Amino acid sequence: MELNIAAVSALCLCIIVSLFAITSAEDPYKFFDWKVSYGDISPLGVRQQGILINGQFPGPDINSVTNDNLIINVFNNLDEPFLISWSGIQQRRNSYEDGVFGTTCPIPPGKNFTYKLQVKDQIGSFYYFPSLAFHKAAGAFGGIRILSRPLIPVPFPKPADDYTVLIGDWYKTNHKDLRHQLDSGKILSFPDGILINGHGPNGASFNVVKGKTYRMRISNVGLQNSLNFRIQDHTMTLVEVEGTHTVQTTLTSLDVHVGQSYSVLVTADQPDKDYYIVVSSRFTSQVLTTTGILHYSNSKSPVSGPPPAGPTTDINFSLGQARSIRTNLTASGPRPNPQGTYHYGQINISRTIILSNSQGTVNGKQIYAINSVSYVAPDTPLKLADHFKIEGVFRPGSIQDKPTGGNIYFDTSVLQTDYKAFIEIVFQNNEDIIQSYHLDGYSFFVVGMEGGQWTTDSRKKYNLQDAIPRCTTQVYPKSWTAVYFALDNVGMWNLRSEFWARQYLGQQLYLRVYTTSTSVRDEYPIPTNALLCGKATGRSLGNVTIA
Repeated sequence: MELNIAAVSALCLCIIVSLFAITSAEDPYKFFDWKVSYGDISPLGVRQQGILINGQFPGPDINSVTNDNLIINVFNNLDEPFLISWSGIQQRRNSYEDGVFGTTCPIPPGKNFTYKLQVKDQIGSFYYFPSLAFHKAAGAFGGIRILSRPLIPVPFPKPADDYTVLIGDWYKTNHKDLRHQLDSGKILSFPDGILINGHGPNGASFNVVKGKTYRMRISNVGLQNSLNFRIQDHTMTLVEVEGTHTVQTTLTSLDVHVGQSYSVLVTADQPDKDYYIVVSSRFTSQVLTTTGILHYSNSKSPVSGPPPAGPTTDINFSLGQARSIRTNLTASGPRPNPQGTYHYGQINISRTIILSNSQGTVNGKQIYAINSVSYVAPDTPLKLADHFKIEGVFRPGSIQDKPTGGNIYFDTSVLQTDYKAFIEIVFQNNEDIIQSYHLDGYSFFVVGMEGGQWTTDSRKKYNLQDAIPRCTTQVYPKSWTAVYFALDNVGMWNLRSEFWARQYLGQQLYLRVYTTSTSVRDEYPIPTNALLCGKATGRSLGNVTIA
């Protein structure tokens, strides 16, 4: 048979092209359609208006694998604007999708917006929540889990099941009434209770089979209280914190501060019966407690006896536990290399920023501040003002690097920083309540926490070897917490109190990580579907696409 050289060459070329297409294929896509609406709920036995996603309270979990592209189309069926933010999901080069008002215009009532996220080089346990108008007090939050790629090992055997556990304090009062109280300058009363996955006492149940081990991804999605989590007659093994595998430690109870997420392994190694899962408030004179149920498959006995007691106001227990949480330097991360190869302790600090929280009254109204500045949101998202070069929306450097000690005043606080700098932030808490801070777009190394005032000598006690990287950290009363991180993610990033009334009344700012570069290697262009509002209304987006 005569060989057709041209045909063979064409066939070979097709095979090569096909192989190249396979090996260079784009990362997988996952699509979600979410309808946000009001609905009746009664988690604490009182009927109230909640915010549901696809009719669910809490909302549906997002299950993904590292590097997945998530396309989330959100329909707003509420009677007011709405936004969803992604706690801990580090949108690389793309703060436009962050879902807070400093970067993203709200979705108007009756309209929709499609978020385009990539969980790039991330693993672990996170959650989403509504960021506007005190909606968080009504629901619309849910869990996010990002799994490792199949060929990348995790440092523990595959669990029999994987449970999302959303805990948080809760009010029976409608979120609009709570918002009105804050707008009137009043302090909110103590919460009415605690929920586990949207349920009050003994409403949440988790099924286990004797002898098997289960993963629980615990997130504190509440409004203001640190919470302690424990399981009757069972221990827990801590394995992951906000995207980092930890040195595995055995715990009888775990403090989860507002905005934080943890993964623990629980082995069903007790007699077949039901056991209490207990969540209680920390550092409060009045202790809130709720219970769920760990249900063994062959159980014939309901929960019995008093729920196990936990710590209440003991700072030293919590501080000791926090210091014991370390990075597992031998475990793989999202990529197949040890997590400890990044030697953060050997990098020179280019800038130290000290942020001090405070509270007071102005014209008879309660307000909160950082470095004496109480944040005021302009009518135009800061990121859009930056993109369109709209003047009069914000001033870079409108908040100082150090506490001023002056009286509280109002401004749109933006902290100007340089791309690729390596910085230190010290959170100084001079108040007598615990604080919790979160930074969008980043994980930071929690290198130190201690009582009293921070000084340069405090660095002598820093952990410069295996500190845990995370996106939310607590600051104990009359204490400080120090973090290190590299400014490797260009954008406008929200740094805020996770005490939601404090955030709402001014205890937040934006970190402007700036570069003159216009390369998509440093920052993606504005999305073609971006909503425009305020002074950006009617502007042209141009023919831009995300690379």
